[in-house]
Amino acid sequence: MKFNYKKKTFAGIPKKYATLNKSKTVLILVPYDYTQTWKKGSKKGPKAFLSAAEHIELYDIETKSEVYKKGIFIVPYVINSSISTKKMIEKIYNVTKKFLSKEKFITFIGGDHSISIGSIRAFGEKYANLSILHMDAHTDLRPIYKGDPYNHACSMYEASQKHPLIQIGIRSMDILEKKYIQKGNIFYMHEIYENDLWMQDAIHKLSENVFISIDIDVFDPSIAPSTGTPEPGGLSWYTTLKFLKKVFLKKNVIGFDIVELLPNKEESSTDFLTVKLFYKLLSYKHI
Repeated sequence: MKFNYKKKTFAGIPKKYATLNKSKTVLILVPYDYTQTWKKGSKKGPKAFLSAAEHIELYDIETKSEVYKKGIFIVPYVINSSISTKKMIEKIYNVTKKFLSKEKFITFIGGDHSISIGSIRAFGEKYANLSILHMDAHTDLRPIYKGDPYNHACSMYEASQKHPLIQIGIRSMDILEKKYIQKGNIFYMHEIYENDLWMQDAIHKLSENVFISIDIDVFDPSIAPSTGTPEPGGLSWYTTLKFLKKVFLKKNVIGFDIVELLPNKEESSTDFLTVKLFYKLLSYKHI
């Protein structure tokens, strides 16, 4: 899969807002789904994301802002979807380090969740006081899965060994993963449903610097069906935004990824939801 970066800007914004020098945000697209174990197709997520972005309104009503004017640069960097997961992670690690050195706000659109391993590794080297906010239907804490320690089902294991890992929206896991859960740092979906104070508790557990990793399947399939493993009983749109806005206001969010968008020709609302989520998070960052 190739994108013509020279002609494409996020949402068709004027090129003066899409140059590296003038952009506060860089957007790294990672069309990779080699490790997916049920439905494949998330390597097409970045292309669907860019297509849906062409139809977004650039004024955000809630924040009364046009965050694109802060600049969004699409990184001319494409992962070959056939390379090994280990090599992909190394490339993501290196490109993340490159833009960290340029003091940019780094964002990613995947691809399967394995892309997070390399970026979190790079952020962890730069930020001593880093925690990971992981929003997902699944814990992704297997040390190895199907013989691969870099499988999407292992995407948070390395992070859990190095950083505080706060997990939100979990409602599916293997019993073997229980021993890797950080005590008190997991917010199961059924508990969120019953506890009005969960947002406050979760934010309290985050450190000063936060990297956010969002699997689209954290949302309820009624609003985001186009993902690899849609689990019933997920988060709603406004609950998610309410929580994330609080995180951005109280913590120093240093980057984020959104993964596991699996485009469906018969259903494009999940593509658009992913774009809106991306743009909302930028709006919260640069209020």
